[in-house]
Amino acid sequence: MNNSSQPLPSFFSRISIAIGAFFRALSDADYAARLTRIDEAPQPAAAPVATPAPKPAPAPAPLRVATPDAALQLLSLFQREARLIDFTQENLSTYSDADIGAAARVVHEGCSKVLREHFTIEAVRSEAEGSRIVLEEGFDASAVRLTGNVVGSAPFRGALSHRGWRASNVRLPKLAEAHDASILAPAEVEL
Repeated sequence: MNNSSQPLPSFFSRISIAIGAFFRALSDADYAARLTRIDEAPQPAAAPVATPAPKPAPAPAPLRVATPDAALQLLSLFQREARLIDFTQENLSTYSDADIGAAARVVHEGCSKVLREHFTIEAVRSEAEGSRIVLEEGFDASAVRLTGNVVGSAPFRGALSHRGWRASNVRLPKLAEAHDASILAPAEVEL
């Protein structure tokens, strides 16, 4: 259930969340069980929430149409360097924790390589996690998500629980016009 006071995470934030949850689920059986219960639980209808009167907002910016090619290209790179799709499609119940851990190391190293080669990733905030910070009025709400008991208006004072990540540069390879980006990894036939 989405808390209406918190914006939905961006695509890149969801990648970070998914990879973190993936590795934690591999190493922590209790966490994996909680994820399974969450996934299987019926989702209740959102309860109406009383909201304060909205402030007048500027006219919304036009929405950009996102094409899936860049996302598919990124998945292809993760498959090529880290065998990420192979790993996530494999039934891990037949493997020992040691085998899974060894495979996770390979996936982690490959994913790290893709991120280093194709992205420049920087922290959104320079302060150390856990430090107390002040967010003045006009702070960038797309770069900083308020959590906890959010009431009132800026300035907000709180503890930095995550520095955040920003892609300051993206260097994906150019695709030929006829390239089918939906083929994430071609089938292989050994002769």
